Order: sequence, then structure tokens, then C-alpha cells
Amino acid sequence: MDWKPDVSRWQQVYEVIEGRIADGTYPPGSQLPGVLAIVEEFGIAQMTARRVLTELRAAGLAQMQVGVGTFVTELPQPPAD
Repeated sequence: MDWKPDVSRWQQVYEVIEGRIADGTYPPGSQLPGVLAIVEEFGIAQMTARRVLTELRAAGLAQMQVGVGTFVTELPQPPAD
């Protein structure tokens, strides 16, 4: 990955994963990669990978199931007319 020098690494990885959620690579209900998988894919520290998952949960894009993993949340559907 080509890193942007003026944006923190966790934000850049967050944007990649957020994009994957938006484009359906990780559909609602699917399990996101864990900390070690994120570390391996992006070459970042474990604390940075944890921050990415924490921020995804804080944004409502993911939820953690203790002992199982982090999963994409069901995105709210717009009301039908």
C-alpha cells in the first residue's frame, strides 16, 4: 500500500476497510479480518490494527462478538415510500 504521509496509517486502513464494506466485499453479517490478518495485509502494528477495528465499531459499521470476532453490522435501510 502506498502510504499518504499526511494521513495517519490507521485512518488509511480504516478507509480501505470502510470502502470494502460499502462495495460489498464485506457484506452485512460477514466477519472482518482480525488484528493479525490486518497486520499481515497492511504491514502495520497490532495496536494500529486494533485502532482500526475500534473506530469501525465506533462508527457503527462493525460490532464485536467476544471470543468470536468483529462483524459488519446490518446497515439501516432507507424507509420505503
